[in-house]
Amino acid sequence: MNYKEALTYTDSLKAHGMVPGLDSIKELCLRLGNPQDKLKFIHIAGTNGKGSVLAFLSSVYKNAGYRTGRYISPTLSAYRERIQINEKMITQKAFCEGLSLIREICGQMIEEGLAHPTAFEIDTALAFWYFDQKECDIIILETGMGGREDATNIIINTLAAVITPISMDHQSYLGSSLAAIAGEKAGIIKEGCMVISAGQHPEVMEVIRKAAAEKGCELIMVRDGTESNITDNTLHNKKSKALNSKNKLGKQQFDYKQMKRLEIGLNGKFQIENALLAIETVTAVSAAGYPVTEKDIRKGLLEARWPGRFMVLKNKPLFIVDGAHNEAAAARLSESIEYYFTNKRIIYIIGVLKDKEYGKIIQSTYSHADQIITVTPPDTPRALSAYELAQEAARVHPRVTAADSLEEAVEISYLLAGREDVIIAFGSLTYLGRLISIIEKKKE
Repeated sequence: MNYKEALTYTDSLKAHGMVPGLDSIKELCLRLGNPQDKLKFIHIAGTNGKGSVLAFLSSVYKNAGYRTGRYISPTLSAYRERIQINEKMITQKAFCEGLSLIREICGQMIEEGLAHPTAFEIDTALAFWYFDQKECDIIILETGMGGREDATNIIINTLAAVITPISMDHQSYLGSSLAAIAGEKAGIIKEGCMVISAGQHPEVMEVIRKAAAEKGCELIMVRDGTESNITDNTLHNKKSKALNSKNKLGKQQFDYKQMKRLEIGLNGKFQIENALLAIETVTAVSAAGYPVTEKDIRKGLLEARWPGRFMVLKNKPLFIVDGAHNEAAAARLSESIEYYFTNKRIIYIIGVLKDKEYGKIIQSTYSHADQIITVTPPDTPRALSAYELAQEAARVHPRVTAADSLEEAVEISYLLAGREDVIIAFGSLTYLGRLISIIEKKKE
């Protein structure tokens, strides 16, 4: 198939929906020769922060000279973004070649009465195939949803399982309590691997601690800049934390342990914790044969980029996009607004999916906004209409407008904003990529 045909094929796969479980991905990868069994992984699960931690890790390992694969979803622009080596997308040629092979295997599976793999399972298998073809040294792998029954969890060579902050999300698939959701996320922990966790709710931490102990894993916890080492269910406080942080849009600086004046280019108060997760992971994995230097860490952290996370698109007025699509992410967005924009007039553009707790997203953020503009995320049946979202926002805010299109939302925001004001577009990543394109064209 050519590239256009390959994209058409991937679009057709949406019809197969989301099916938790590993049977189909195992069968598909078996017929591909189990490429994942030849690779080494750092596996990341959690509710928020997975992509940012992945960006830090892949940048560090690339700078250290490793051929580094990374697998992410969803993406903001090109479909091929989800599969990268040293931050370069899978080539069109390889994309078409791999999908042609996988489509043939899927046809065979259907003929034999087996279930057709889902879109995510096919993307995951394609990533494993490509990383094996290119003989990657290490793979930074992000779960799609959950962990235990996520398609990425067929891997067997896990160097480290990284758990970012866990909160309520995808309850219809993962469970209705924090403990149940944590159990699914902790399902990525494999025998003897390192486990590195962000600070968690006590209920969540207990689940992670138990899962690590059952698998004989050392657990390192990073909490509010404080690192503790947990081995065999025994807690040893080391009282190491990030100190003397200096922050402004475009660059943040902090000290951590013996490393002074570390810098990151990702905005948002929460990104320091994500950077600490990456540092602790790199340190833990060094003993497994993947050493990195302090210079690699410094350069990797500074050069890491993650589109769509408190990302500045334009100045005067300042235009920022952020993928805050659930309550916990909205709370972190609210913290960053307070951190950077005290006494600034702020205009929101919000678009979300109808299966999200959009009422709680609004409750977490509305107080900072002078005006709220709602949009309907395009090209997805899961989109909540701009009108319904506007009705919800109007319960707590007096100035809400429902826009008919993303273009109209951008025009309204610019009409309302003065040069010193701030426009923040947030919510589902399904619309932010399109919105970024609109702003880029406007800049040109």
